[in-house]
Amino acid sequence: MKDPFINRKYVIMALIVLATLGLLVRLFIIQVVKSSYRLSADNNVLRYITQYPARGLIYDRNGKLIVFNQAAYDLMVVPTQVSNIDTTGFCDLLGISTDLFRKQLRIAINYSRRAPSVFLKQVSNETYAKFQEKMFLYPGFYVQPRTLRKYSKPVAAHILGYVSEVDDGVIKKNPYYKPGDYIGKSGIEESYEKDLRGRRGVKIFLVDVFSRIKGSYEKGKLDTLAVQGSNIVSGIDLDLQEYGELLMKNKRGSVVAIEPKSGEVLALISSPDYDPALLVGRVRSENFAKLLGDSILQPLFNRALMASYPPGSTFKPINGLIGLQEGVITPQTLFECHRGYLFVACHAHPSPLSIVGAIGNSCNAYFCQTYRRVLENPAYNTIADAYVKWKSYLNEFGFGSKLGTDFVNELSGFIPSTEYFDKYYGKNRWKALTVISMAIGQGEVGATPLQMANMTAAIANRGYFYTPHIVKSVGAGHTIDERFTTKHQIDIDTANFEQIVLGMEQAVTSGTAAGVKLKDIIICGKTGTAQNPHGANHSVFIAFAPKDNPKIAIAVFVENAGFGATYAAPVASLMIEKYIKGEISNKALEKRILELNLEGKISEAER
Repeated sequence: MKDPFINRKYVIMALIVLATLGLLVRLFIIQVVKSSYRLSADNNVLRYITQYPARGLIYDRNGKLIVFNQAAYDLMVVPTQVSNIDTTGFCDLLGISTDLFRKQLRIAINYSRRAPSVFLKQVSNETYAKFQEKMFLYPGFYVQPRTLRKYSKPVAAHILGYVSEVDDGVIKKNPYYKPGDYIGKSGIEESYEKDLRGRRGVKIFLVDVFSRIKGSYEKGKLDTLAVQGSNIVSGIDLDLQEYGELLMKNKRGSVVAIEPKSGEVLALISSPDYDPALLVGRVRSENFAKLLGDSILQPLFNRALMASYPPGSTFKPINGLIGLQEGVITPQTLFECHRGYLFVACHAHPSPLSIVGAIGNSCNAYFCQTYRRVLENPAYNTIADAYVKWKSYLNEFGFGSKLGTDFVNELSGFIPSTEYFDKYYGKNRWKALTVISMAIGQGEVGATPLQMANMTAAIANRGYFYTPHIVKSVGAGHTIDERFTTKHQIDIDTANFEQIVLGMEQAVTSGTAAGVKLKDIIICGKTGTAQNPHGANHSVFIAFAPKDNPKIAIAVFVENAGFGATYAAPVASLMIEKYIKGEISNKALEKRILELNLEGKISEAER
């Protein structure tokens, strides 16, 4: 009788054969056709060593190198290979304690006994040179090259920023970064991180079961080269920056200098400052904690961008411009100076004055009356409507909002809205006299030194400005964001700016700042003594020079120092002459400012 299951046997055998053929075909595809699968499988016997790129260099506007790179090394360890080493000799070579050695080795073991991990970060070039000669005595250790930032001069810390290792938060937000990468923090390093960082490379090595390197994988065919970051040319004049920091030593405040025709920042000083080299290498964390913990000097606080000051009398040119544009005054309008007008004091000077003389002599009464006329202008239905128009002019100059620079942490200052006054005084209950202190840059108004320098540049240009920026060009293509080449035109007639310029010229030739005039450079400036509710008044000065075809516009704030002509004006005059001529003619004035120590005066004000 024929076996009924005979056909089933052949079916099962056929299925087995087909399955075997399928597996063989699949293995052929994986191992021969698609090498990526093979590479993935080989990961267990391959070591990927990251090739970190050098960050781009940073130059000043004249081609002087400000920031470059120095060699450093991460010391790596494979715990299973560490045996029979002279621990004491090892620690002496690296300048570490045996306790630290044991701690770091435990961390490495907990991470992986066979996979490499960082044992010691950022070993200096000098230490590595000594260690390299005897590295053969310490199996299991090897070095991975890195670079650290180095500075040609100990200046411009607030401009440049610093570099630190990425944390988990950064890695989660940006998949480009991996543990061990570095990222720019603050200043140019942060603003232009994508340009400066370059692109990582990798080298792949074969390792044995003991994680020992046996050679390059595939003869290096799959290795990739690191690409150095783009170089940056900043707008900074390094010599001017260094000189400004010297002038502001032992003082608190800030200086911002701008090239009016381009908006490029020539110098940005925030004092007290710090040496940028303090935030490089293994000492960075310790030094950062010390700087951050200094609540007295606050060296990490960038006053030029983040401090909002009452501008004081340096605000008067703006109110004069608005008064002229709105037609409530003319160049011929005269006001008597009643000292104590509207309870606002003034100092001795000729009277009556036109707007040119009022700026030159800083007459409070003149600008209070002008401001009152602006807000009580019958062309508007209400005081609030006139105020909104006044505020719109300020917004055109960049007050009350961020300027949109390439600096990080820029503040907007403060120009109150009508809603603000409605809240505090009641709707339709506040009048021109309620806010009259804003006529002379006091009361609620607040501005950053950067904003005041930008305003000065706009006056120097007779009605326009370019957004202030710290970088002149990026990379070989010399690119720059188009927002920095866009002209911002202010809706005020050029003729009105000329009246303000004449007044600022008079302030320096024969007015409140006559003590800082120069023989062969016409400086147009305005002094200010900004009332400080928390202590002694601030010394303020704005200026540009030369009068025609201006090359520099500057704003100086010296905290708790009193009259603008006494301290801020000399700093500005010295920096203007230094930038335009390269040398100082008034050595006595320079010596007085360089030797001036206001820290004691500031301490008294704080008490």
